Amino acid sequence: MNLEIEVMENDEKQQVKLTGEIDAYTAPKLKEALLPLTKMGNTTVVVDLEQVNYMDSTGLGVFISALKSTKEYGSELRLVALQGRVQRLFEITGLDSVLNIDSTVRGGK
Repeated sequence: MNLEIEVMENDEKQQVKLTGEIDAYTAPKLKEALLPLTKMGNTTVVVDLEQVNYMDSTGLGVFISALKSTKEYGSELRLVALQGRVQRLFEITGLDSVLNIDSTVRGGK
């Protein structure tokens, strides 16, 4: 399955809606879309993961890169609407303690 990335920009908030799967095949596309947004400085990048039903370690790597970039450029990264299995991936790896994740889990198992 592919990954669809929709970016909606306004003054101080960049919203990224993802649909599909984040894996070794789709992660480079996500990184290419996400990192420039984190480099804008003084902005919040909100990533909506409600329609992402699968993510592997390469996806985690993209979010770690994005987090490092936000710290370097003075922006903020927020992940929202995670499905249960994606949320657990962040919890198992301990990344839920370093990333700003909306605690509301949506759908999925």
